[in-house]
Amino acid sequence: MNKNTGQGGVFSLFKGVPLSYILVALFVLQIFLAVGLTAYLSISNGQKAVYEVASELRRQVANGVEQNLQTYLSTPRQVLRSNQNIIDMGLLKIENLATWEPYLIEQLKIFPDALALTVSNEQQEYLAVEKLNDRQFLLRYASKSTGYDLYSYKIDSQGQRTQLPEVIKNYDVRSRPDYQAGVTARKFSFSQIFVPLTEPTLLISASLPIYNSQGELLGVNSTLTHLSEIGDLLQNIKVGKSGQIFIIERSGLLVASSTTEQPFRLQNGKPIRLVASQSGNSLTQATAKYLATKFSNFDQIQSLQQLDFSFEGKRQFLEVRPLQGEPNVNWLIVVAVPEADFIGQIARNIQTTIFVCLGALGLATILGILTARWITQPILDFSRATKDLADFTNGEDSVVKVQGIKELDVLGGSFNEMAQQLRKTFTALTTKNQELELQVKQQTQELQQEIQERIKSEQKLGQHSRVLAELANHKAVFEGNLETAFKVITEKAANALEVERVGVWLFNSDALLYERLRQRQAQTYGGLRQGTKLQCINLYERSKQTHSAGLERNLADYPIYFKALAASHTITVTDTRTDPRVQELWSELLEPNNIVSLIDTDLWVGGEVVGTVLYEQIGIKRTWELSEQNFVSAIAEFVALTLEVCDRKRAESALHEAKEVAEMANSAKSIFLKNITYELRTPLNSILEITQSLQDEIYGLLSEEQRQSLNILESSGKNLLELIKQILDLTDIESSKIELQLAATSIRGLCDSSLSFVKHLAFQKNIHLSIQIPEELEPIQVDERRIRQVFINLLTNAIKFTKEGGKVWIEVQPNSTNKYIFFSVVDTGIGMLSDDLFKLFQPFMQVENSSTQRSTGTGLGLVMVQKIVELHGGTVHAESQLGKGSRFTVKLPWKKVGEWGVEN
Repeated sequence: MNKNTGQGGVFSLFKGVPLSYILVALFVLQIFLAVGLTAYLSISNGQKAVYEVASELRRQVANGVEQNLQTYLSTPRQVLRSNQNIIDMGLLKIENLATWEPYLIEQLKIFPDALALTVSNEQQEYLAVEKLNDRQFLLRYASKSTGYDLYSYKIDSQGQRTQLPEVIKNYDVRSRPDYQAGVTARKFSFSQIFVPLTEPTLLISASLPIYNSQGELLGVNSTLTHLSEIGDLLQNIKVGKSGQIFIIERSGLLVASSTTEQPFRLQNGKPIRLVASQSGNSLTQATAKYLATKFSNFDQIQSLQQLDFSFEGKRQFLEVRPLQGEPNVNWLIVVAVPEADFIGQIARNIQTTIFVCLGALGLATILGILTARWITQPILDFSRATKDLADFTNGEDSVVKVQGIKELDVLGGSFNEMAQQLRKTFTALTTKNQELELQVKQQTQELQQEIQERIKSEQKLGQHSRVLAELANHKAVFEGNLETAFKVITEKAANALEVERVGVWLFNSDALLYERLRQRQAQTYGGLRQGTKLQCINLYERSKQTHSAGLERNLADYPIYFKALAASHTITVTDTRTDPRVQELWSELLEPNNIVSLIDTDLWVGGEVVGTVLYEQIGIKRTWELSEQNFVSAIAEFVALTLEVCDRKRAESALHEAKEVAEMANSAKSIFLKNITYELRTPLNSILEITQSLQDEIYGLLSEEQRQSLNILESSGKNLLELIKQILDLTDIESSKIELQLAATSIRGLCDSSLSFVKHLAFQKNIHLSIQIPEELEPIQVDERRIRQVFINLLTNAIKFTKEGGKVWIEVQPNSTNKYIFFSVVDTGIGMLSDDLFKLFQPFMQVENSSTQRSTGTGLGLVMVQKIVELHGGTVHAESQLGKGSRFTVKLPWKKVGEWGVEN
């Protein structure tokens, strides 16, 4: 096949032209075209890059602003939810705002972003605490005691108050926007931006209404924030060289700006909201006017908008993004970036490109001339050498004829002769080369993958070691600070393993145990055994960077899962959808949260399992490496170590406090006994002796009125001596000075002797006494005199509060195992309200009603009863119904005489 290139057409014009001229011309032409095309593409791509960079910058800045605002606005929700939990646990009452002051001050220390915390109730009471600096706080308070006027105080670091002259008369918080926002929404909500009464500024509040169990509104808990703080947040974000950020409401009012401009103006000393289109900043004003023209109503902006407009002859890039997700917070984030921030460098690059292209064109021309002269002669030599080489092979019928250039005629003839032979060799070499390149590429990829995996593994091990070293030196771990330690451990573990969620779960039959430990650091872990459920103490979510708690898992609901955990101590699951050990959790817990892989390890404290640490992978399956499993086990040991340290700290603190309390009690008791003995008892005995002498008429005859007065004096003195005696007895019991004289005692005989002692009292009021007791009861091992004193006190009280003609009786009944026996003193008397029962066993406390107010007593009788019964290892329980009588039940250990003899 003949290929004739160069015949006819444009190539005929070059016939007879020297090769050097043709090479120079074509070389210069190619360089010119290449340089021109490169310059054009460089300028075009530069402009395109400007638009892409501007778009990406706007998007990143808007994302950063939105994330910072959402984080900033989430702080009030955390604060108010924390306060709601405190109220739900009954630690604070919204009806008593005086107790909130120290708590709100501590909250401001924990959440420094909050300007002020307030609490108010439906009784028009109001309490607000504002943080002035690290040492001073501002307190505003209004209540019935202030005449519902709002008073302001400054609180220093010692907690001392200094009243400020500012007083707002008739302050009704219920009319304020922060209160109305919570009441109107009936849930957590932000208020509209408003002006406070106390200072010329703009505030926004987050409010949470507080309801009782019947759904009645009790009050509102709020946080207050200056809009200037949002402006400070925007000023910390860099937007190119001269870009700006500002936030507006849908109404067009300015909320905050990255400039120093305030979102309000003072008029007659009062702040007036500033419309963004009337801003003093020219770029902010121009941007707002453009948006008002582009969108007749800002409510139409429901999604991300990327725009551009001209301002002062220069192009401006815009991004408008709605901020939503919080109640009553429906703002627009506007990012404006001048094109000049980017185009300046592009213009300089264009000039540089033009000069470089001109220089390259000149240099190419010179090099073309030199190259053409240099190439011409070697081509002739190469042609001859190629022809000689081609003589060794048999040519095929394939000829290339070149016309128009004489040097190429010779080269073309030589090439035709060798081309066919070289084609086969070249084809074979190309095929072999491709095979070799493919093999080398595959081996290189495998080697690179192996190196990357090894580097990644070493990096993981190094990261795990650093995390464990940081935890080992962390103050919260070796001090047993549960809340801080658990947050640090879960967060570091999640980041080190790159998992979405890490949680610490404890077996706990008492849902409030951990909360008491966290708040007081003074409870024991003796009850933290493997109980009926798992409770999440701290759950860290890596994508949200948040900590939470309160989730529960009952063991009875997931028997297979907990059985597998108990058997292996660590559960490693690559695919939760197919692993039978976690199928019970799939539909309810794993699938809704898209948990695909997990690893769960036991917590051991004091030789027993107290909980687990759970790691959860979201979205994609994960095979847990051995190094990761070892790291998980190490993290579990740090959690257990924190629990053990906390327990040790608590024991040391409790021992120290108990020692101090005991020493103080012993000292106070000694002083009390000394004063009672010498200051009261001796004078009272003297008074009674003189009274007795006067009654015996030793000093002369007495009138009837004198005799009655002496009788009253004697009765009062004896009552006072009895009170002193009971106080001394009570003190001896509490100081463990009384030693019980235990002996086998007949139960019936004990009851009969007690009834006999009060028969004369019952006879005076015509009260019927009786006893209900099973036959042939075994004796009980007690101090007969002390227990008889218990029954006499209970019977005396029953007779005292039973009307004439009533009934009082004793019931005796052992329990089913004969381990305990119950003695009940029952009457048909006046009874009492159930709310008053808690007062019965408190020293010097008496339940007052129309009858008890006329009765005498010291208020120590039932206290003595309780102490004596508790010394015997028993308890006292009271039941009563107003107008229908009362029942006091004494529960005592009861064993046969032989059993008591063995144990004692």
